[in-house]
Amino acid sequence: MDLEKLLADRLTPAFATVAGGPVDPAVRRSAHADYQSDAALALARRLGRPPREIAAEVLDRAVLGDLCAAAEVSGPGFINLTVADQALGAAVAGLVGDPRLGVPRVAEPETVLVDYSAPNVAKEMHVGHLRSTIIGDATARLLRWRGHQVIRANHLGDWGTPFGMLIEHLLDLGEADGAAELSVGDLDSFYRAARAKFDADEGFRARSRLRVVALQAGDERTVRLWRLLVGRSEGYFLGVYQALDVTLTARDFQGVLRAEGAVREGRLVLCGLTARVLRQGLDLLGIRAPERM
Repeated sequence: MDLEKLLADRLTPAFATVAGGPVDPAVRRSAHADYQSDAALALARRLGRPPREIAAEVLDRAVLGDLCAAAEVSGPGFINLTVADQALGAAVAGLVGDPRLGVPRVAEPETVLVDYSAPNVAKEMHVGHLRSTIIGDATARLLRWRGHQVIRANHLGDWGTPFGMLIEHLLDLGEADGAAELSVGDLDSFYRAARAKFDADEGFRARSRLRVVALQAGDERTVRLWRLLVGRSEGYFLGVYQALDVTLTARDFQGVLRAEGAVREGRLVLCGLTARVLRQGLDLLGIRAPERM
Protein backbone atom coordinates (compact mmCIF):
# COMPACT_ATOMS: atom_id res chain seq x y z
CA MET A 1 0.00 0.00 0.00
CA ASP A 2 1.42 3.37 -1.08
CA LEU A 3 -0.04 5.76 1.51
CA GLU A 4 1.18 8.87 -0.27
CA LYS A 5 -0.49 7.83 -3.51
CA LEU A 6 -3.65 6.72 -1.69
CA LEU A 7 -3.99 10.07 0.05
CA ALA A 8 -3.36 11.89 -3.22
CA ASP A 9 -6.06 9.78 -4.90
CA ARG A 10 -8.54 10.79 -2.17
CA LEU A 11 -7.69 14.49 -2.43
CA THR A 12 -7.65 14.68 -6.23
CA PRO A 13 -11.44 14.61 -6.83
CA ALA A 14 -12.02 17.07 -3.98
CA PHE A 15 -9.52 19.55 -5.46
CA ALA A 16 -11.01 19.03 -8.93
CA THR A 17 -14.49 19.88 -7.63
CA VAL A 18 -13.29 23.02 -5.85
CA ALA A 19 -11.10 24.18 -8.76
CA GLY A 20 -13.44 23.15 -11.58
CA GLY A 21 -10.68 21.13 -13.22
CA PRO A 22 -7.78 18.73 -12.54
CA VAL A 23 -5.30 19.73 -9.83
CA ASP A 24 -2.24 17.90 -8.56
CA PRO A 25 -2.80 17.64 -4.78
CA ALA A 26 0.99 17.72 -4.23
CA VAL A 27 1.04 15.33 -1.26
CA ARG A 28 4.45 15.08 0.38
CA ARG A 29 5.95 13.84 3.63
CA SER A 30 5.98 16.53 6.28
CA ALA A 31 7.76 17.41 9.51
CA HIS A 32 4.48 18.77 10.91
CA ALA A 33 2.32 15.72 10.19
CA ASP A 34 2.70 12.41 8.35
CA TYR A 35 1.85 14.05 5.03
CA GLN A 36 1.04 17.51 3.77
CA SER A 37 -0.61 19.04 0.70
CA ASP A 38 0.22 22.60 -0.37
CA ALA A 39 -1.89 22.63 -3.56
CA ALA A 40 -4.34 25.17 -2.07
CA LEU A 41 -1.57 27.79 -1.98
CA ALA A 42 -0.91 27.54 -5.73
CA LEU A 43 -4.64 27.40 -6.46
CA ALA A 44 -5.50 30.55 -4.49
CA ARG A 45 -4.29 33.05 -7.09
CA ARG A 46 -6.03 31.21 -9.90
CA LEU A 47 -9.37 31.15 -8.07
CA GLY A 48 -8.98 34.51 -6.36
CA ARG A 49 -9.80 32.97 -2.98
CA PRO A 50 -7.89 32.71 0.31
CA PRO A 51 -5.83 29.48 0.37
CA ARG A 52 -7.09 28.52 3.83
CA GLU A 53 -10.67 28.73 2.57
CA ILE A 54 -9.81 26.51 -0.40
CA ALA A 55 -8.03 23.99 1.84
CA ALA A 56 -11.00 23.86 4.23
CA GLU A 57 -13.45 23.19 1.39
CA VAL A 58 -11.23 20.46 -0.01
CA LEU A 59 -11.19 18.74 3.39
CA ASP A 60 -14.98 19.00 3.58
CA ARG A 61 -15.28 17.17 0.26
CA ALA A 62 -12.48 14.60 0.62
CA VAL A 63 -13.16 11.10 1.98
CA LEU A 64 -10.37 10.59 4.51
CA GLY A 65 -12.09 9.11 7.56
CA ASP A 66 -10.73 5.59 7.07
CA LEU A 67 -7.19 6.81 6.37
CA CYS A 68 -6.54 9.78 8.65
CA ALA A 69 -6.72 10.23 12.38
CA ALA A 70 -6.42 13.98 11.77
CA ALA A 71 -6.81 16.18 8.69
CA GLU A 72 -6.55 19.92 9.29
CA VAL A 73 -5.69 23.23 7.68
CA SER A 74 -2.41 24.71 8.90
CA GLY A 75 -0.56 27.97 8.37
CA PRO A 76 -1.42 29.94 5.23
CA GLY A 77 -3.28 27.01 3.66
CA PHE A 78 -1.43 23.74 4.09
CA ILE A 79 -3.44 20.54 4.58
CA ASN A 80 -1.80 18.40 7.26
CA LEU A 81 -2.66 14.70 7.23
CA THR A 82 -1.94 12.29 10.10
CA VAL A 83 -2.43 8.66 9.11
CA ALA A 84 -4.67 6.58 11.38
CA ASP A 85 -3.16 3.64 13.26
CA GLN A 86 -5.55 1.18 11.64
CA ALA A 87 -4.52 2.38 8.19
CA LEU A 88 -0.85 1.92 9.06
CA GLY A 89 -1.63 -1.52 10.47
CA ALA A 90 -3.43 -2.51 7.30
CA ALA A 91 -0.51 -1.27 5.19
CA VAL A 92 2.00 -3.31 7.22
CA ALA A 93 -0.24 -6.38 7.21
CA GLY A 94 -0.47 -6.14 3.45
CA LEU A 95 3.31 -6.49 3.20
CA VAL A 96 3.53 -9.67 5.27
CA GLY A 97 2.55 -11.93 2.40
CA ASP A 98 4.58 -9.99 -0.18
CA PRO A 99 8.08 -11.45 -0.63
CA ARG A 100 9.25 -8.11 -2.02
CA LEU A 101 7.76 -6.10 0.87
CA GLY A 102 5.94 -3.78 -1.48
CA VAL A 103 9.07 -2.78 -3.41
CA PRO A 104 8.58 -3.46 -7.14
CA ARG A 105 11.35 -4.36 -9.55
CA VAL A 106 12.38 -1.65 -11.98
CA ALA A 107 10.83 -1.87 -15.43
CA GLU A 108 14.21 -1.44 -17.18
CA PRO A 109 17.05 -2.97 -15.13
CA GLU A 110 20.54 -1.65 -15.72
CA THR A 111 24.06 -2.86 -15.01
CA VAL A 112 25.49 -0.78 -12.17
CA LEU A 113 29.10 -0.73 -10.96
CA VAL A 114 29.52 0.03 -7.25
CA ASP A 115 33.15 0.70 -6.29
CA TYR A 116 33.62 0.66 -2.52
CA SER A 117 35.74 -0.26 0.53
CA ALA A 118 39.17 -0.02 -1.21
CA PRO A 119 41.52 -0.84 1.70
CA ASN A 120 45.31 -0.82 1.45
CA VAL A 121 47.43 -3.96 1.53
CA ALA A 122 49.34 -4.55 4.79
CA LYS A 123 47.33 -1.87 6.61
CA GLU A 124 44.26 -2.23 8.76
CA MET A 125 41.04 -0.62 7.59
CA HIS A 126 40.35 2.77 9.15
CA VAL A 127 37.04 4.56 9.62
CA GLY A 128 37.10 5.95 6.08
CA HIS A 129 37.28 2.44 4.64
CA LEU A 130 34.55 1.23 7.00
CA ARG A 131 32.29 4.13 6.03
CA SER A 132 32.78 3.39 2.33
CA THR A 133 32.23 -0.33 2.99
CA ILE A 134 28.90 0.08 4.79
CA ILE A 135 27.48 2.77 2.49
CA GLY A 136 28.68 0.93 -0.62
CA ASP A 137 27.25 -2.41 0.48
CA ALA A 138 23.90 -0.84 1.38
CA THR A 139 23.81 0.78 -2.07
CA ALA A 140 24.66 -2.51 -3.80
CA ARG A 141 21.98 -4.39 -1.86
CA LEU A 142 19.30 -1.81 -2.65
CA LEU A 143 20.14 -1.74 -6.34
CA ARG A 144 20.08 -5.52 -6.54
CA TRP A 145 16.74 -5.64 -4.71
CA ARG A 146 15.28 -3.27 -7.28
CA GLY A 147 16.33 -5.71 -9.99
CA HIS A 148 19.54 -4.17 -11.34
CA GLN A 149 22.61 -6.24 -12.16
CA VAL A 150 25.23 -5.05 -9.66
CA ILE A 151 28.96 -5.39 -10.18
CA ARG A 152 30.87 -4.91 -6.93
CA ALA A 153 34.43 -3.59 -7.29
CA ASN A 154 36.85 -3.45 -4.37
CA HIS A 155 40.07 -1.80 -5.57
CA LEU A 156 42.95 -2.68 -3.28
CA GLY A 157 45.93 -0.42 -2.78
CA ASP A 158 48.28 -3.23 -3.84
CA TRP A 159 50.96 -1.43 -5.82
CA GLY A 160 53.44 1.38 -5.36
CA THR A 161 56.70 2.33 -3.71
CA PRO A 162 55.74 1.22 -0.14
CA PHE A 163 55.89 -2.39 -1.28
CA GLY A 164 59.66 -2.28 -1.58
CA MET A 165 59.77 -1.36 2.10
CA LEU A 166 57.22 -4.01 3.08
CA ILE A 167 58.90 -6.80 1.14
CA GLU A 168 62.32 -5.96 2.57
CA HIS A 169 60.85 -5.98 6.08
CA LEU A 170 59.29 -9.36 5.36
CA LEU A 171 62.69 -10.67 4.26
CA ASP A 172 64.35 -9.27 7.38
CA LEU A 173 61.83 -11.07 9.58
CA GLY A 174 62.11 -14.25 7.56
CA GLU A 175 59.32 -15.39 5.30
CA ALA A 176 57.83 -17.83 7.80
CA ASP A 177 57.85 -15.42 10.76
CA GLY A 178 56.67 -12.52 8.63
CA ALA A 179 53.84 -14.55 7.17
CA ALA A 180 52.83 -15.70 10.64
CA GLU A 181 52.68 -12.10 11.86
CA LEU A 182 50.49 -11.13 8.93
CA SER A 183 48.23 -14.16 9.34
CA VAL A 184 47.05 -13.04 12.80
CA GLY A 185 45.80 -9.82 11.26
CA ASP A 186 48.33 -7.51 12.92
CA LEU A 187 48.80 -5.51 9.75
CA ASP A 188 49.34 -2.12 11.37
CA SER A 189 52.23 -3.35 13.52
CA PHE A 190 53.89 -4.87 10.47
CA TYR A 191 53.49 -1.66 8.47
CA ARG A 192 54.65 0.62 11.31
CA ALA A 193 57.75 -1.50 11.93
CA ALA A 194 58.64 -1.38 8.23
CA ARG A 195 58.05 2.38 8.11
CA ALA A 196 60.17 3.03 11.21
CA LYS A 197 63.04 1.03 9.76
CA PHE A 198 62.71 2.84 6.43
CA ASP A 199 62.90 6.25 8.16
CA ALA A 200 65.84 5.36 10.41
CA ASP A 201 68.06 3.02 8.38
CA GLU A 202 69.71 4.32 5.20
CA GLY A 203 70.75 0.82 4.16
CA PHE A 204 67.23 -0.50 4.53
CA ARG A 205 65.92 2.52 2.65
CA ALA A 206 68.27 1.85 -0.28
CA ARG A 207 67.35 -1.84 -0.36
CA SER A 208 63.66 -0.94 -0.29
CA ARG A 209 63.99 1.33 -3.28
CA LEU A 210 65.85 -1.32 -5.23
CA ARG A 211 63.20 -3.84 -4.23
CA VAL A 212 60.59 -1.61 -5.88
CA VAL A 213 62.70 -1.77 -9.04
CA ALA A 214 62.75 -5.57 -8.76
CA LEU A 215 59.00 -5.70 -8.25
CA GLN A 216 58.38 -3.53 -11.27
CA ALA A 217 60.74 -5.74 -13.26
CA GLY A 218 58.74 -8.84 -12.38
CA ASP A 219 61.51 -10.54 -10.40
CA GLU A 220 60.14 -13.96 -9.50
CA ARG A 221 61.03 -13.97 -5.79
CA THR A 222 59.96 -10.37 -5.26
CA VAL A 223 56.64 -10.92 -7.01
CA ARG A 224 56.05 -14.07 -4.92
CA LEU A 225 56.59 -12.11 -1.69
CA TRP A 226 54.36 -9.31 -2.98
CA ARG A 227 51.66 -11.87 -3.69
CA LEU A 228 52.11 -13.19 -0.16
CA LEU A 229 51.54 -9.70 1.29
CA VAL A 230 48.46 -9.16 -0.86
CA GLY A 231 47.04 -12.61 -0.10
CA ARG A 232 47.44 -12.29 3.68
CA SER A 233 45.88 -8.84 3.60
CA GLU A 234 42.95 -10.04 1.52
CA GLY A 235 42.33 -12.77 4.10
CA TYR A 236 42.18 -10.14 6.84
CA PHE A 237 39.80 -7.95 4.83
CA LEU A 238 37.49 -10.87 4.10
CA GLY A 239 37.34 -11.61 7.83
CA VAL A 240 36.25 -8.03 8.49
CA TYR A 241 33.59 -8.25 5.76
CA GLN A 242 32.26 -11.47 7.22
CA ALA A 243 32.04 -9.95 10.70
CA LEU A 244 30.14 -6.97 9.28
CA ASP A 245 27.89 -9.19 7.10
CA VAL A 246 29.14 -7.31 4.03
CA THR A 247 28.54 -9.00 0.68
CA LEU A 248 32.02 -8.36 -0.77
CA THR A 249 33.88 -11.56 -1.66
CA ALA A 250 37.32 -12.51 -2.96
CA ARG A 251 35.91 -12.32 -6.50
CA ASP A 252 35.31 -8.59 -6.06
CA PHE A 253 38.94 -7.63 -5.34
CA GLN A 254 40.46 -5.46 -8.06
CA GLY A 255 44.02 -4.27 -8.37
CA VAL A 256 47.35 -4.93 -10.02
CA LEU A 257 47.40 -8.51 -8.75
CA ARG A 258 44.03 -9.17 -10.35
CA ALA A 259 45.05 -7.49 -13.59
CA GLU A 260 47.18 -10.56 -14.27
CA GLY A 261 49.05 -8.78 -17.04
CA ALA A 262 52.36 -7.01 -16.86
CA VAL A 263 53.77 -8.49 -13.66
CA ARG A 264 52.73 -12.09 -14.37
CA GLU A 265 54.23 -11.94 -17.86
CA GLY A 266 57.41 -10.16 -16.78
CA ARG A 267 56.59 -6.93 -18.58
CA LEU A 268 57.77 -3.75 -16.89
CA VAL A 269 56.45 -0.40 -15.77
CA LEU A 270 59.67 1.62 -15.73
CA CYS A 271 58.26 4.81 -14.20
CA GLY A 272 60.95 6.96 -15.80
CA LEU A 273 63.90 4.65 -15.00
CA THR A 274 66.03 3.66 -17.95
CA ALA A 275 66.65 -0.01 -18.62
CA ARG A 276 70.35 0.53 -17.90
CA VAL A 277 69.78 1.95 -14.41
CA LEU A 278 67.23 -0.76 -13.77
CA ARG A 279 69.70 -3.51 -14.63
CA GLN A 280 72.28 -1.96 -12.32
CA GLY A 281 69.80 -1.98 -9.43
CA LEU A 282 68.91 -5.60 -10.05
CA ASP A 283 72.58 -6.55 -10.20
CA LEU A 284 73.10 -5.01 -6.76
CA LEU A 285 70.35 -7.24 -5.41
CA GLY A 286 71.78 -10.27 -7.12
CA ILE A 287 68.70 -10.63 -9.30
CA ARG A 288 68.92 -11.63 -12.93
CA ALA A 289 67.26 -9.03 -15.08
CA PRO A 290 64.73 -10.07 -17.75
CA GLU A 291 66.13 -10.18 -21.27
CA ARG A 292 63.44 -7.82 -22.59
CA MET A 293 63.11 -4.55 -20.69
